[in-house]
Amino acid sequence: MPASAPTPITPAPDRGTREWRAIRVLWRREMLRLVRNPMHIVLMLMNPLLFLFVLGGGLNGVIRGGDYQQFLFPGILVMAAQAPALGVGSSIIRDREIGFLRGMLVAPVSRGTLLIGKCLGGATVATVQACLLLCFAGVVGMSYRPTVLAALLVELAVVALALTTAGAFIAVVVRRTETFQAVLGLATMPLLFLSGALFPPSGLPAGLHVVSLINPLTYAVDALRRTSGGPALVTWGGWIPPVALELLMLAAAGVLALAMGARRFASET
Repeated sequence: MPASAPTPITPAPDRGTREWRAIRVLWRREMLRLVRNPMHIVLMLMNPLLFLFVLGGGLNGVIRGGDYQQFLFPGILVMAAQAPALGVGSSIIRDREIGFLRGMLVAPVSRGTLLIGKCLGGATVATVQACLLLCFAGVVGMSYRPTVLAALLVELAVVALALTTAGAFIAVVVRRTETFQAVLGLATMPLLFLSGALFPPSGLPAGLHVVSLINPLTYAVDALRRTSGGPALVTWGGWIPPVALELLMLAAAGVLALAMGARRFASET
């Protein structure tokens, strides 16, 4: 009998390929969760829509000018992105509790790569959910111009990524679900109220106004509002920061949170 041909040995993928595959797998996992649970999307959008049509509609006739819903809309976009973005932290804690995270940690890739994959997936989900609300832009009198919608899409992606990395960083530091939920409960709504999403931050007391100026959500709301044709409500000593600078600050905050989270994540056992 003739000798069988030797089985060819497939070379192992290089490190860059392994890292990219890990990011893609984790990103795809988040996308599958999004596609397979459409009811979750509907429920997540209910709260922002209630704010827009109940609170916004109720105050629309009370506030002079009758355009409160248009003023409120950028804050509603941030609210829609905030919940799923910060929910990535809950996902990390849940994966740790069920043992999935331990299986990821033994993969031949850096732990920072695993965190990047989770954050990119969560940011994509948050951006998609916030963009669904853009369908209601015309209802509140905003423009459907392609350039405006494209700019809002880019800004929402930056905002979603910054929020996602913040949630991931908290989840890496806080290892218990109850503590994580308590931290989010204490931070989420106060930061939103102090961001200018519901009313101009200039009307806040002096101490809270200073807090609003160091609140990242303030610059997210202001950038979206100015892009959609609203007024600039953030000033530094009378100087109005450009939208590009506000987005750069948000991106820098997101990168910093990701770097600190990756460093802490690398020490997990």
